[in-house]
Amino acid sequence: MSTSPAPPTRFVVSAEDVGQRLDRRLTARLPDRSRSEIQRWIDAGLVTVAGRPAKAGYKLELGDEVVAQPPPPAEATSLQPSPIPLAVLYEDDDLLVIDKPAGMVVHPAPGHQTDTLVNAVLHHCPDLEGVGGDRGRPGIVHRLDKETSGLIVVAKNDLAHRGLQAQFKARTVYKEYLALVEGRMTPASGKIVAPVGRHPTDRLRQTILAPDPVTGEPRGRPAVTEYHVQGYYTARVHDATGRGHFSLVRAILHTGRTHQIRIHFAWRKHPIVGDALYGYRHLRLPAPRQLLHAHRLRFSLPISGEEREFVAPIPPDFQAVLDQLAGDEGA
Repeated sequence: MSTSPAPPTRFVVSAEDVGQRLDRRLTARLPDRSRSEIQRWIDAGLVTVAGRPAKAGYKLELGDEVVAQPPPPAEATSLQPSPIPLAVLYEDDDLLVIDKPAGMVVHPAPGHQTDTLVNAVLHHCPDLEGVGGDRGRPGIVHRLDKETSGLIVVAKNDLAHRGLQAQFKARTVYKEYLALVEGRMTPASGKIVAPVGRHPTDRLRQTILAPDPVTGEPRGRPAVTEYHVQGYYTARVHDATGRGHFSLVRAILHTGRTHQIRIHFAWRKHPIVGDALYGYRHLRLPAPRQLLHAHRLRFSLPISGEEREFVAPIPPDFQAVLDQLAGDEGA
């Protein structure tokens, strides 16, 4: 299979395009590409304005020449079905709802070629390959971090994939997580509204981005996390860090940015217990992984339109940590 890049898209900004964001205008010109894909091209330096790489939020000016060079297609790989047990909570002709265990990567990546959710689903549904048009991520509509447990939906055909993608894009899917966070979170309910974007010096991390210091323009992508404390807890025993306080929080995603819940709670000085990337360097409570669980998912079945809700109970490793703590009153 050829891996030559597709020809670049070129255009000169006309009067009707002036003032539009670069990523939005390119997405409109390339309707077969998603805005998130266009933004990845921009982040990779594959889009230039007047011969120079530009940012996604650049406001187009009259006469600007925009050149977008698509990346070469990835080498086709043969995904191998793996007989990995799956906790399937629901299945019909169009989709699967799975309770993913912590420690499982969603799709193949370096170091994980045969032990992912995709490999397991291909063993369960051999016809899945190619669904959604991405050879490496067939049927995948949304993702969870490796160490996050809980609900994930997988499409079994292209029609279902498009229907589910449309719901996620329109933000009509209800996504609720449970998280154990450091400290006593107050107030007990609220919304965290802070834009999220890639860290300027650490490509593995996302971060809260302040407005541009010169123009005042917002940076990053809007992100909103609603939360409700379900219970306050205290460590039963003293350790080197002293007696700790913790909060079990229900988090509802109103947007779906990478690492959004983890970043938002860390920004509020309540990082998720066990989060090695955004949490405290020294764990104040022994935890096997980041204690974040995709607990509840509600959406419309893509063909019938029937609204369904699915719930994944707290997994044993998460519950075992809660059992080490003493519950407080006042949640």
